[in-house]
Amino acid sequence: MQSENGWDLSALMDSLTEVVSTWGLRVVGALTLLIVGWMVCKAIRSSMRRALERSKLDPTLVPFLTKLVYYLLLTFLVVAVLSLFGIQTTSFIAVLGAAGLAVGLALQGTLGNFAAGVMLLIFRPFKIGDYVEAGGTAGSVQEIGIFSTTLHSPDNVRIIVPNSVVYGSIVKNYSHNETRRNDMVFGISYDDDIGKAIQVINNALTSDSRVLQDPARVIAVGELADSSVNLLVRPWCTGADYWALRWDLTRKIKEDLETAGCSIPYPQNDVYLHQKAV
Repeated sequence: MQSENGWDLSALMDSLTEVVSTWGLRVVGALTLLIVGWMVCKAIRSSMRRALERSKLDPTLVPFLTKLVYYLLLTFLVVAVLSLFGIQTTSFIAVLGAAGLAVGLALQGTLGNFAAGVMLLIFRPFKIGDYVEAGGTAGSVQEIGIFSTTLHSPDNVRIIVPNSVVYGSIVKNYSHNETRRNDMVFGISYDDDIGKAIQVINNALTSDSRVLQDPARVIAVGELADSSVNLLVRPWCTGADYWALRWDLTRKIKEDLETAGCSIPYPQNDVYLHQKAV
């Protein structure tokens, strides 16, 4: 049967029927897979977000991880849908891999900072407010970002350090432990009574309530220097009292030693002149 334009309607209907029977179920299956898969991806993202929030993970890291997993699942879903239509996904995956490699090489410095930021947020060597020394600088931590860490120095200078530098170096966290030891050295003259000087220092430590009894303090002869006998003084205190106690004890012990008759010598050289007879 032909139409007025010369088309074979019977052949056209047969072709259409063949196309519908061949691709109809695939289209319906692909749409169903796409819709159901998208709903499953959203459910996984929500469940993952709740689980990470219950684990008390850093709030900065939670949305990033959930989005990363969500988009990875969507990528696998698209690949699965394309495979239903007989499209060779191997080449598609290879293209994605090559593109990812190119982007990774171009942004290797940025990606290094990003990876280090993730490690800092997961392992938490320090937290906001801690005073740390890392990457060749020191200051109080103000922000731990994905790509950089922000510090404020004691003189209130804002310092932004790349995370790769922080994570790749030794980190000293001065605020992590509740107590700290003050290491001080006081020199007395060789003519002074060492036992008396130690007693004066011990009385100064006892009179200050900020000095902890446990761990025990240390007062000992540390060195016989060129011009003085150096006494090691090592009291313990809380981290919050560290600097104030150090400054106060330095002044008080100096004054108490002088009141007790001990002298605090300063480096000096003795010069002897020998007159040579002519």
